[in-house]
Amino acid sequence: MFNHLRRHFRLAAVALLCFAMSGLAHAHPHGWIDLRMRLVVDDEGRLTGLHQSWRMDPFYSLVVLEELGQAGGDDGLEAALDQLGSEIRDNLVPYGYYTELYAGDQKQAFDAVNDYTVLERGGRVEFIFLLPLAEPQPLAGQTLRYQVFDPTYYIEMVHEEEERVPAEDALLVGGELACETLIHQPSPDPELVMRAAMLDVTDEAEPGLGRHFAETGEVTCR
Repeated sequence: MFNHLRRHFRLAAVALLCFAMSGLAHAHPHGWIDLRMRLVVDDEGRLTGLHQSWRMDPFYSLVVLEELGQAGGDDGLEAALDQLGSEIRDNLVPYGYYTELYAGDQKQAFDAVNDYTVLERGGRVEFIFLLPLAEPQPLAGQTLRYQVFDPTYYIEMVHEEEERVPAEDALLVGGELACETLIHQPSPDPELVMRAAMLDVTDEAEPGLGRHFAETGEVTCR
C-alpha cells in the first residue's frame, strides 16, 4: 500500500516521511519541520529521555494527508498514519533518530524508540516520540546540548517559533530542577552556505551537511 506513497514522497522531496535513504544526500532544504523538545526527568533529577514533536510544514502536510487518505482504504486515515509512524521510526534508527545529545563533552547513547505516534494537528502532520537515553543522566550541575537535524539538510529542522522567536514550549524541562534553557542559532561558514545553496536536488552533498545548519538547544541545571 505504501510503495506508491514512498515514490511520490521522493519526487515531492518529502524525504523525512519515507526515509528511503538511497545514498544520495541533497543540499539546501526543500521543506521544514517545526520542532518541540521536552526533557523527561525522573524523581531523582536524572534525564531519562527526550520527548520530541516534529511538525511538518503546511505544503508537505497537505500532500501527505491527501496521499494517506487515498491509501488508507477501508481502514481510514488514522490507520494509515499509524503505519506511517512505524515506517518513520524504523527508518530513523540507523541515523540515531536525527538527534545528538551531549552532557558536557560526553556524547549520550539512546535506546530504541517504542513510544511514538503520528497525527494530524491544525492541518499539519506531526510525528511525536519519546527517545529514551541508554543510561539516565544526572542533570544537577550539568550543561546539556543537543542538535536535531537531517544530515543531508534536505529538510530543515527548527524549533517552533512565535513572532520569529522560539515559542515558550519549544524547549522545556520536566521535574523540579531549576534549569535555564537557550536555543542557539547556527553560524555556518559563509563558504559552506554558498556551496550548499548552489547544490541542486540531484547533486550529492557532503556527509553531515545538516549539522552545520542546525540549531543547538542548551540546558543548564543547578
